[in-house]
Amino acid sequence: MEQLLQYCWKHRLFPLKQLKTDQLQTVEVIDAGLHNTNAGPDFLNAKVKIDGTLWVGNVEIHDRASDWFLHGHQNDTAYNNVILHVTQNIDMDVTTADGRRIPQLQLLIPSTVSENYQQLLTIDAYPPCYQIIPSLPSLIIHSWMSALQSERLEQKTLDIQQRLQQCKGDWETALFVTLARNFGFGINGDAFEQWALSIPLHSVDHHRDDLFQIEAIFMGQAGLLNPEVIPLKYHQQMTEEGYFDRLKNEYLYLAHKFSMRPIDAKLWRFLRLRPQNFPYIRIVQLATLYHSQRFCLRNLVESTTLSDLKDILRTTVTPYWETHYLFGSVSKRNEKHLSEQSLNVLLINTVIPLLFAYGRHIMSDNLCARALDFLEQLKPEHNHIVSMWQDCGMEIQNAGDTQALIQLKKRYCERKDCLRCRFGFEYLKGVNNSHPLSEV
Repeated sequence: MEQLLQYCWKHRLFPLKQLKTDQLQTVEVIDAGLHNTNAGPDFLNAKVKIDGTLWVGNVEIHDRASDWFLHGHQNDTAYNNVILHVTQNIDMDVTTADGRRIPQLQLLIPSTVSENYQQLLTIDAYPPCYQIIPSLPSLIIHSWMSALQSERLEQKTLDIQQRLQQCKGDWETALFVTLARNFGFGINGDAFEQWALSIPLHSVDHHRDDLFQIEAIFMGQAGLLNPEVIPLKYHQQMTEEGYFDRLKNEYLYLAHKFSMRPIDAKLWRFLRLRPQNFPYIRIVQLATLYHSQRFCLRNLVESTTLSDLKDILRTTVTPYWETHYLFGSVSKRNEKHLSEQSLNVLLINTVIPLLFAYGRHIMSDNLCARALDFLEQLKPEHNHIVSMWQDCGMEIQNAGDTQALIQLKKRYCERKDCLRCRFGFEYLKGVNNSHPLSEV
């Protein structure tokens, strides 16, 4: 319960009675301090009046006072500036490394807070705080959604910065890798990123005007020009068509020229995928887009409308794949354009974070603001996470809202990190507006 006790201290969920130390000194909390999630005391730079004297320093929190010694704080000089030890159970005195005795405050977690917290941890429903969603003030919802949206965009910015380091500071390569990852549309994202990183784009650029060669390089680097990965029942038709062998021979020549080695084809997942999402189709769509030379950082930065961005992303497949989803498996003709939903997903997960990250890089507030505007102009995403929040009564207006809810689910709900969630805070205060601070 130490984490919950820290929460009560941080949010000043104190019983409505005079606080006193173990030596019966009066305590008035002026500032609970800054919650420290790194090594050292739990709260930094707190301001506390003890018997009328203002103390400025750190606060340490434990379930039991004896935990101070269990954690070795009595020998750690980092705890010499602790001005108050807060605990549920004062079972012994505590001292600092310089021998100073620290005042202790017994702080009991209100029973309503404790009970509601246990409900959040154990309730078999998502989200666990669903009961209070309809009654939350719009200001609380909008402020938290805005914070979550920013948090998710910041997270994606960090991901792009890490790819940029892998690409030795080359923004165009980092852009391609980011796009490729999101062409995996979730299930094949890791494989697509590894595949993209294996392609020496600066060398491949010399063949960018030849779509067949680009397709051969892309398909070959994916490990998909190996007959062993093609079901045997398609081999005869594949041999008669000859397209597979032409691509393979072209790839072998170019792979030798550029010292390329393919990734393991076993990385690709096909199970439960719709044929439209098969790696073959997505890779050829990427090859066609790369060949067009539309998708580049300059074009993205100069685009001022969502329509412009979608035009940059639009792609299709080469003629062979209009009638195939696998080598040797003939299907009904389909040009296999990216759907409107797919375009929106790529905008949300690739283009907008890239514009925001690049805006940060060149210190352009206008570019960052444009990225945020694009996010709010896009229609809400449709997935099971969004649907569950809508079932709870949440009003969702745009893709910024859905990105916020995805962030909430993945970073808070799945980790049971309700103590850092503003909805969780409202739940802990008490369902049906009952307030734990009425307890004495």
